[in-house]
Amino acid sequence: MLTAHLPSGYLIGRLIEKNRPQRQIMATALIGALIPDLDMLYFHFVDFGRTHHHLFITHWPLAWLAIGLPVIALYHVTGQTFSRNMAVTFLGAVMLHLCLDSIAAPVFWLMPFTQGQIELVQVPANYPHWIISYLLHWTFALELAIWLAAIFAYMRVRRAPTAP
Repeated sequence: MLTAHLPSGYLIGRLIEKNRPQRQIMATALIGALIPDLDMLYFHFVDFGRTHHHLFITHWPLAWLAIGLPVIALYHVTGQTFSRNMAVTFLGAVMLHLCLDSIAAPVFWLMPFTQGQIELVQVPANYPHWIISYLLHWTFALELAIWLAAIFAYMRVRRAPTAP
């Protein structure tokens, strides 16, 4: 995924807000949807593109689960419902990011134990630049569908009458 992480976070936030109307849900979902790509700063400015950024710890699903699940359990056991809801939202958005990345890019789901990767579809390099190859591949239609769903969800919220 190149562009659909933010709208996917919006959709998660919208879905969770329906059941738990809390203002911070949307911000938490949006941050969670983008945070795995924080490694792009390191990738470009320190590593200079030598290592695939999905090999960095911010793209390791087991790392996120190893941190997120105990935090969620702790908040649950201590009765901190608001914090638990935020943690569930954040972890859900992060995991959706990694699932979306797995469609057309390798994600190393069992790192650090093995470098086995899951990539549902390989986008062939049919054009001189990889971005053109990706934009013209059918998987980019999935990104457009996520964008359209997020736009429609946003428009529905904007049109909804406000309570007096």
